[in-house]
Amino acid sequence: MTKETSAIKTVLRDLTKGQTARVLGFKASDPDLEIRLREIGFAEGDIVEPLHWGLFGRNPMTVRLNGALIAMRKNEAAAVLVELS
Repeated sequence: MTKETSAIKTVLRDLTKGQTARVLGFKASDPDLEIRLREIGFAEGDIVEPLHWGLFGRNPMTVRLNGALIAMRKNEAAAVLVELS
């Protein structure tokens, strides 16, 4: 018997302020983007929380990742697959 999960899977860009989610992986069309995201600290299993969006076009957005604040563009956030926690 398998346990079904009802966790919602989405991308980091689509979360609302204060929602927390677990990083599942990446869906970057550019392999260099995935490398950059990993270099700044994103890894599978990490907890991430959106905190703030810029005034014009909601760019950049600020997220909390492992206690650090990170500013990133919406297109970068769209490459981070997350599951609501």
